[in-house]
Amino acid sequence: MNKYPFQQSESEWKAKLTEEEYRVLRQSGTERPFTGIYNHHNQDGTYTCKACDTPLFNSDTKFEASCGWPSFDQSLEGSIEYVRDASHGMIRTEILCTNCGSHLGHVFNDGPTETGQRYCVNSISLDFTSTK
Repeated sequence: MNKYPFQQSESEWKAKLTEEEYRVLRQSGTERPFTGIYNHHNQDGTYTCKACDTPLFNSDTKFEASCGWPSFDQSLEGSIEYVRDASHGMIRTEILCTNCGSHLGHVFNDGPTETGQRYCVNSISLDFTSTK
């Protein structure tokens, strides 16, 4: 049984998402660095999960990390699930949407702000809603 409130069958996910969105969000892929539309995005608003529209990050938590992906120092409370990821010969913390279980990216403890966090998120995993 799926533990996430928002559920769809694999065929429904494939119909809803592009091939690349499906690869990243549903198969824990990674988009190429410096290619995502939100990497250098600086508008005021809320970043949401591309798969289910759950609010994930406020724009005031975004910062320039020069890592090739949008980076945030804090997520919205209750929006992120943290999973140990031992793939690719390293130990990381994968971040998933708590509403649908989609892969967003990883979080690292090397952020430059007082939180010390760097949520490194695939642009393709996000949508954006402007407050202006």
